[in-house]
Formats: sequence, structure tokens, C-alpha cells
Amino acid sequence: MTKLDMLTPQNSAIALIDYQPAMYQGVQSHDRIVVFNNIQILAKAAKLFSIPTIISTIAKDSFSGPFMPEVTQLFPTHEVIDRTAMNGWLDPNFRKAVAKTGRKKIVIAGLWTEACVMFPTLDMLKEGYEIYIPADACGDVSPEAHNRSMDRGVQAGAIPITSLQYMFELQQDWARSDTYEGVMTIMREHTPYGIQVRFSKWALGEHASEGGLKAAE
Repeated sequence: MTKLDMLTPQNSAIALIDYQPAMYQGVQSHDRIVVFNNIQILAKAAKLFSIPTIISTIAKDSFSGPFMPEVTQLFPTHEVIDRTAMNGWLDPNFRKAVAKTGRKKIVIAGLWTEACVMFPTLDMLKEGYEIYIPADACGDVSPEAHNRSMDRGVQAGAIPITSLQYMFELQQDWARSDTYEGVMTIMREHTPYGIQVRFSKWALGEHASEGGLKAAE
């Protein structure tokens, strides 16, 4: 396994951390609605491609509130791992969930970048995991806080990606018809490109497909 190997449904897992009301309130590095849409791109892509998915909260009942339902409703049978530690790697249930995936390529997204993303990233890199951070689905209390945290992660060996890059890397070929419509639905719901998708369907007909005529059949 090397960093040059792309993320696939067979070699990767994803951890979604602390997308909770109290944590969203502190986000000033991005427009919150951008983060809100990008985390849904990640979660829906993970669901579509059957990626092992870990969902974790911090102080759910005592301070931060529940994980955003737009994500948890996608995984109704998943246990949401609640923690007191900012660093998920200090929580034995989180560590067990990661080990249970059997994967070494782990995508980590969360609020905030400087703590709940960065701390497990550093520890997991030391443990031999390859960590991928979708920067546009994370957020922090300022642009400086987010950017310096991403810098630190990259310098330590983490790989920065974006939410759409994650989904595209899993899809790879528009002619993969099993997941094509699912990807297009995510694009329509959560990206500006969804406008182009709607236009193409209107202008060219419902058969319009980036995968060519065969994928549209």
C-alpha cells in the first residue's frame, strides 16, 4: 500500500468526527453551508460505494449536541461513538472501530481541524495508517487555524484532498453505471455543477450522460 495508490472501496475507510451544533457554531474558516454540503458529499459517497464508515461525537449529551441527522440517517444501524477526548485515538471504542475496518487508508473529516482532525491524524500516522484529509469538509475557528492545521498534517505525512475529489476517485470512470446515477444525484444536491447536470438533462434529454450512450441505457 502506498500513497500513490488511489482510494478505492476496497482499500479505504472514512471517519466523520464531531459534525455537531456546538462545533458548527465555532466555524469561521469557511462558509458553514459549504462545510455542511461537503460533509454530505463525503457521507453519501461513502454510503454509495459501501465504504466502512465511522461516526463519532464529542460530549453529545452534555455539551455539543447530536451528530447532524443528514449524515446519521444514512447509516441508521451505525453506533455513533461518543467521546470526551478531543483526540479520537485516545478513545478505545474509536480505535476498535478503525481496526475493525481492516483498512490502512483512512479518510478523516471533522470539526475542528486543529484538534479533532489533527490529533488523531498525528497518532494514526505514527501507527502506520495513511491519512487523507478532505480540507473543504473540515472547519475551524479561523482561516489561520484551519490552514496551519492542514499544513501541519501535510508536513507530518497526511494527504490533503477535497470532498469531490474523494467521490471522483471512487467513481473513476463515468461508464461505471452501478454508481453513476448515485454520483450525479450527489452532484445535483450538493454542488454548483448540479445546475449543469440539470441543464444537460433538459437540453439533451434524460439520456444525457458523461459515461456516453452505453451508461445512459
